[in-house]
Amino acid sequence: MFETLQEKTEEKAMVQFLERFTDYPFLVKFKNSEHHIGEGEPTFTVNFKKAIPLADLMKSTSLALGEAYMRGDLDIEGNLYEALDHFLGQMGKFSTNESALKKIMFSSTSKKNQEKEVTSHYDIGNDFYKLWLDETMSYSCGYFIHEDDTLYQAQVNKVDYILKKLHLEEGMSLLDIGCGWGFLLIEAAKKYKVHGTGITLSHEQYAEFQRRIKDQGLEDYLTVELMDYRDLPKKEYQFDRVVSVGMLEHVGRDNYQLFLDCVEKVLKPGGLFLLHFISALKEHPGDPWVKKYIFPGGTVPSLREILNHMAEDNFHTLDIENLRLHYNKTLLHWEKNFRDNIEKEKTMFDEEFLRMWDLYLSACAATFHNGIIDLHQILMTKGVNNDLPMTRWYSLKFF
Repeated sequence: MFETLQEKTEEKAMVQFLERFTDYPFLVKFKNSEHHIGEGEPTFTVNFKKAIPLADLMKSTSLALGEAYMRGDLDIEGNLYEALDHFLGQMGKFSTNESALKKIMFSSTSKKNQEKEVTSHYDIGNDFYKLWLDETMSYSCGYFIHEDDTLYQAQVNKVDYILKKLHLEEGMSLLDIGCGWGFLLIEAAKKYKVHGTGITLSHEQYAEFQRRIKDQGLEDYLTVELMDYRDLPKKEYQFDRVVSVGMLEHVGRDNYQLFLDCVEKVLKPGGLFLLHFISALKEHPGDPWVKKYIFPGGTVPSLREILNHMAEDNFHTLDIENLRLHYNKTLLHWEKNFRDNIEKEKTMFDEEFLRMWDLYLSACAATFHNGIIDLHQILMTKGVNNDLPMTRWYSLKFF
C-alpha cells in the first residue's frame, strides 16, 4: 500500500512528537512502518490507521489522541487500560494551548449553563447507567474493605462509612447536595431514621429517586428537589448534617467559596459536613478531551484550595482521607461491566460514543492509579463541636 508524501511527512512529525513519552517503551504502527519509542521491550502498541497532524497534537495532545481513538483512527493492541496506565502517567508532557481552547476550558458558571452541562452527562439515560453501575446506582468511588468485595458491596461500604462519619442520630436532618439516584439518603433513612433532602440538577436522577422513595415507603423521611445549590439559602433550610459526594467537580473554580458559603448558611452551628470530591495536588484548568466530551465545565479542585476556602466559613477540619486507589478499582469494575454489556449498549448509542465511553472509564482508572488525581473526603464541623468523640468513631473496627 503506497503512502503519499504528505502522509509520510505527517507520520515522521508525529513520531518525533511521541518520542517525548519515553518513561515506558511502546510501539507505534502505521500502514507501512513501525517505530519503537523508548528503550526496552514495548509495554503496549498503538496502531494508527491515519496520522494525526502535528498542529492538532500541539494544540491539545489529549483532544487529538482522544478524538482519533473515538473515530477509530487509532487502536490499542491489547488491554486499553494497561496501555493508558503506562502512557497517562506522562500527562505532564502533553501539549495544551489554553488560549486556543478557551471555550472548552473556561465555560460559563452561570446557573443556566451549569444545568445544561450537568444534564448533558447525567441525563443520557437511566437504562444506560443501570447496565454498568451496580444495583445501588452509585456513580462515585466505592470503598473496598476486603480484596474480594464486589462493586455492590464496595458501594454499600462507602455509604455506610460516610453515614458513620456523619455521626447521625435518629430524627436528625440530612442534606445531600448532588444526591444522584438517592442511595445514600435511602440508607440514612432506613438505618438512622433521619429526615433527608436531596437536591440534583439531573431530571433523570430526580425521577428515579422519586420512584425509589415511593417504592420503599419512605415518603415521611425523604424528599428530592430539582435545585441548584445556590438556591439553598433562599429556602431558609437548617440541617444537622450535610453531605456532598462527587458534586464539587461541577461547581467551577470561581464558585468554590460560594458553594461553601451556601453550605454554611444551611448547616446548624456545630453541624457536620462531609465533602467527597476528586482532587489534585495543584490547581489546573482540566483536561480538554474530558471537558469537551465527558464533563463539560468540570474542574478538579486542589485539596489545598478547598481547605483555604473552608477557613473563611469557620469550617473546622476533623479528618481528611484519600481513597484514590478505591476509585481506580471502582472504575475498573465499571469498565468491565461496560464491556460485558456492549451488545445492549450498541442498541442505544453509535460506535463513536461507545469508544468514547470506554476510553473515559479506562483513562480515569489510569489517572487515579498514577496519582494524577486523588479522591478526598473531608469531614468538618461548622464552628467548634466539643460533643463529638475524641477518637475516630467511624474506624474500620466498627464494620
